[in-house]
Amino acid sequence: MDVIAPLKFPCIESGQPIVIAGPCSAETRQQVIDTAKGLADSGIKIFRAGIWKPRTKPGGFEGIGTDGLEWLKEVKNTTGMLIATEVATRNHVEEALAAGVDILWIGARTSANPFATQEIADAIARCGRTDVTVLVKNPINPDIELWVGALERLYNAGIHNLGAIHRGFSTYGKHLYRNMPQWRIPIELRLRFPSMTIICDPSHIGGKRELIAPLSQQAMDMGFNGLIIESHCSPDDAWSDASQQITPEILNFILNTLVIRDTSTTTENLTLLRQQIDRIDNELLEILSRRMAVSRDIGRYKKEHRMTVVQPGRYNDIIHSRLEVAKKMGIGEDFMKVILLAIHDESVRQQIEIVQDRIK
Repeated sequence: MDVIAPLKFPCIESGQPIVIAGPCSAETRQQVIDTAKGLADSGIKIFRAGIWKPRTKPGGFEGIGTDGLEWLKEVKNTTGMLIATEVATRNHVEEALAAGVDILWIGARTSANPFATQEIADAIARCGRTDVTVLVKNPINPDIELWVGALERLYNAGIHNLGAIHRGFSTYGKHLYRNMPQWRIPIELRLRFPSMTIICDPSHIGGKRELIAPLSQQAMDMGFNGLIIESHCSPDDAWSDASQQITPEILNFILNTLVIRDTSTTTENLTLLRQQIDRIDNELLEILSRRMAVSRDIGRYKKEHRMTVVQPGRYNDIIHSRLEVAKKMGIGEDFMKVILLAIHDESVRQQIEIVQDRIK
């Protein structure tokens, strides 16, 4: 699976981002048809709607079920749009393919479960539809190997029309985003599979409709191949995830204001700047090496004086003071916390090795 080719949809012009839009859930026939017509009028070519909805807790709306597939078929027949829905079981796959669904996606909870992903891959193969397009959302936890593993299971089953959806990662506590973007993970996925189509889901990352526009622009600036956005004819009345859905009209406005960067421009003029980056990176490594040498000296001192390696008070003081300095320099707080924590962990590791006589 060294190469996963980019997805190509005849209805999407070459060089244009792939846009998949529609309600979080198919609720009623009228809701589906009205939303689809609004999106089609705005030029959207791929319609999405959840038929089966895995909810965190029982008791909520868990999808309209198989009846909703008839509404998706009607959308396809009346608007010409491709249709997409989420599948999580063998039965979902069989029913969706029988209804003529063009694109299947595997949700975050399912992609985190190798058994479920394998069941879906085997079901698609048994149906003789390895030509179907399958999009795999990142697992709910930030584990790129699980994400890659899900893609590999599908690929090994003969399903090669594959793409990925970045929908952010669950985290504990209150944050600006519903699911933290952790952009470094989809960037790592891009490095592993440079040609694969990667789509951003700003609806699930943001969790609020006002965050969809800036997140969409950020995704385009980072070279994502498209967007999957939840759109509803009456978002405030939605039966699920109302706060992160927008009307087709608002979606049209957002898409028309997006700046799409030119990815074909020559990069020759960046050579000198990149050489500067290389030199600075080497300087950073030299500085880190010197810092770790001092950490080892501290480890020797602590060993001689029978001191504990980890001293939380000192660590907290360092974090606070360094973050203040970083803020004044225009460096992001979250980024700086990650860097400082990594440096601290490596310092502790080296000091422990000194204390345990594993480094002289």
